[in-house]
Amino acid sequence: MSDFEFLNLNKESIWIAQMFLVVFGVLVLDFIQRKMTNRLARKFKKTKNYWDDAFLHSIKKPISLIIWVLGLSFAAHIAGGKTDSSLVAYVDPVNDVLIIVAITWFLIRFIKHAEANIIESREAQGDPVDITTMDAVAKLLRLSITITAALVTLQTLGFSVSGVLAFGGVGGIAVGFAARDLLANFFGGLMVYLDRPFSVGDWIRSPDRNIEGTVEKIGWRQTMIRTFDKRPLYVPNATFTNVAVENPSRMTHRRIYETIGVRYDDADKMESIVNSIEKMLLNHPDIDSAQTLIVNFNKFAASSLDFFVYTFTRTTNWVEYHEVKQDVLLRIYKIIIEHNAEVAFPTSTVHVPEEIRIEQHANL
Repeated sequence: MSDFEFLNLNKESIWIAQMFLVVFGVLVLDFIQRKMTNRLARKFKKTKNYWDDAFLHSIKKPISLIIWVLGLSFAAHIAGGKTDSSLVAYVDPVNDVLIIVAITWFLIRFIKHAEANIIESREAQGDPVDITTMDAVAKLLRLSITITAALVTLQTLGFSVSGVLAFGGVGGIAVGFAARDLLANFFGGLMVYLDRPFSVGDWIRSPDRNIEGTVEKIGWRQTMIRTFDKRPLYVPNATFTNVAVENPSRMTHRRIYETIGVRYDDADKMESIVNSIEKMLLNHPDIDSAQTLIVNFNKFAASSLDFFVYTFTRTTNWVEYHEVKQDVLLRIYKIIIEHNAEVAFPTSTVHVPEEIRIEQHANL
């Protein structure tokens, strides 16, 4: 081997060794940052500040991507300087795009972790959390970051952002006609977020449509409702702009409205029965006496004297309400029995005039 060939071999070995050292350095640097990030995460987890936890959990993977992008970009420049490859011209644009992707990835992860940490922290402290509003704000931030990143990426690749926006304005009209339902659902979801007729976790129903259940997720296109038989019901958001929505979760009280009948034979006891029931309701711990409370005899029915009970419970919980209602009805029955009266049931009485006699004739 000649001295010239030996020198060329050494030069080639040098740049290969340089690339190896760069890749090895990237591995070491990534390993060190992961160790440091994990150590800091354990320390910050003991603090009450949820922003630092969200920051560390969000930056771990994006910063690894940035380290590898910068390292491989440097290695590609070393190789390009020795090989004169045309691919080197694409290294810088790809490097810039991947850096933008890493930053966007970090911001989106940060918003997601911060949202989860805030909800978890406030629920642990017993503070009220408006999950629907937080979800809407988080989605708007993520959408804004994604659009901004896309525009910056286009500008980095040499496209004119003003031209893209102008084209988007013209194309938006055509897209608007082609995607009317999609836009209607989007604006329907926006109205749900702004007007807030219901929130995640609310029990809703619509008298206009066969919609009833608990809201589990409010998206930009559709809302997922879990029906009482545990089936998921996906409702396009545009539906809520055209139908009436009832939100029983926001009721202040639950109503007891029952009609009860006693026998006609107990007509002389009706007044005392009604008064005793009203007194019982006024003293009942689970009945809100500040609300409308009515107990009145109001009807001569076909086989009973009817009075009605109209009152409101303090609780709005569905299970507790039925417990209270059961207790009220049992107390009403006891009051009727204590007055030596009886609850009426459908009966028929046949009155036979005394002049009518049934005669038997012998068979001839």
